[in-house]
Amino acid sequence: MIRVLLADDQILVRAGFRALLDAQPDIEVAGEAADGQEAVALVRQTAPDLVLMDIRMPVLDGLAATRRLTGDPDFAAVKVVMLTTFELDEYVFEALRSGASGFLVKDTEPDELVRAVRAVVDGDALLSPSVTRRLIEEFAARSKQPAAAEGLARLTEREREVMALVGLGLSNEEIARRLVVSPLTAKTHVSRTMVKLGARDRAQLVVLAYESGLVRPGWLG
Repeated sequence: MIRVLLADDQILVRAGFRALLDAQPDIEVAGEAADGQEAVALVRQTAPDLVLMDIRMPVLDGLAATRRLTGDPDFAAVKVVMLTTFELDEYVFEALRSGASGFLVKDTEPDELVRAVRAVVDGDALLSPSVTRRLIEEFAARSKQPAAAEGLARLTEREREVMALVGLGLSNEEIARRLVVSPLTAKTHVSRTMVKLGARDRAQLVVLAYESGLVRPGWLG
């Protein structure tokens, strides 16, 4: 059973998400929070697998709450997916930097929300090609000149290649086709790369690909 915590200051949003998620045989809502501070406290109490976290909330916003969760070893197993009203929210790239596993717009289709919850808990990053590629290109272009990440020296040539493809938003299946390897081999390369770089998940690997200069804004097709 996948346990999800809902953190949003709009009660109607929480009610809608709860009704949808509780209707799934493999998902249950572990609790609801109206602000980031309450969300952090409830995570400690309920130990959910995933937090759906609104970016803009009173008392403690979603970004600060996410940093508290992802920076605490006690919450290492908890995934965070940010909720935003707009596709290109100025805070979303920062959310990925803060350790979020991805993001969803609040008006996403119900089946996409359910698929996203399952995918993130299964270890995948929620990086929709139709939205996230534009978003990362937009905000990576505004970031400072990338500096070479020390961890890149620990990667093999193939792992660097795989990391660059992850940075371009490709799935394991797409990477496998590009490199003419099996999806399992592609997944293994991605996993080893994350371990070597200390990346919490695939979303952070994308951020590292940009921040290290391995992938540059404008390369997205």
